[in-house]
Amino acid sequence: MNQEALRPAACAPMEMQALVESATIRRPEDIRGAACTIRDFAAAHGLRAALCDDISSRGAIIDAHGNILAADLFGWDGEGERWWEERCLALHSLLPRACRYENEPFWCNARGFFTVSPNPYLQEIETRRFFAGQPGYKAAIIIPVHLPFAQISANSFMPDDPDVDDLFDLFAAIGGTLGAITRRFIAGYVAVMRTKRRLPSDCELSRREVECLRWAAIGKTDSEIATIIDLSHATIRYHISRASAKLNAINRAQTIFKAGQLGFLGASA
Repeated sequence: MNQEALRPAACAPMEMQALVESATIRRPEDIRGAACTIRDFAAAHGLRAALCDDISSRGAIIDAHGNILAADLFGWDGEGERWWEERCLALHSLLPRACRYENEPFWCNARGFFTVSPNPYLQEIETRRFFAGQPGYKAAIIIPVHLPFAQISANSFMPDDPDVDDLFDLFAAIGGTLGAITRRFIAGYVAVMRTKRRLPSDCELSRREVECLRWAAIGKTDSEIATIIDLSHATIRYHISRASAKLNAINRAQTIFKAGQLGFLGASA
């Protein structure tokens, strides 16, 4: 399929600005109204929204009063529809799994994934069996949102009509707008609802500390790193120890983990 033809069309700047502002969350009391913007925009185009702010957590998106929006506002309250209660959803469901490998909006059906730019990782994921087991829909638009500290949000928009299996034209028309308002909603939700702080603020690692951690992240020992970058074994240990102190880590594994969460290691981790 022509990748250029998949590029979502842009809506009028003023219309986009108004929608994005309506989906913005600055305090918990804004959550429900912002969610209504997502729901109503999707419904106006024959879609039903399923939003998840963190695919690694069973916690559902809630409003300021603790109501689960998937059931209370988006209508996922029928038999077999309470998808957020599935313990292994992030590990085994195809759509959240795909969001680990793509950060731009895309759509999919039994024939595969349709992305703005080619993604060989998604080409290796089989979709036919997944959609054969979904009696409620045959296609979906997916909005991944990759957040700070490696948190991934997966958001699905399924057609109200269970027989619709081609979303090419709809994605081209509204994919960009749907992506913008969903990302703004999710980013705002996480910002106001995240209460735990597990990583240090304003952490700055040196170039040499990062270099040592990148090699450590792919399994190299201190001695091996010393040989690779032509420094002494003691110097390597010093740089990694300094990085651990800056990251408030208790061991080598946690140092690498925290450095990766903060983006110091890039794709090498």
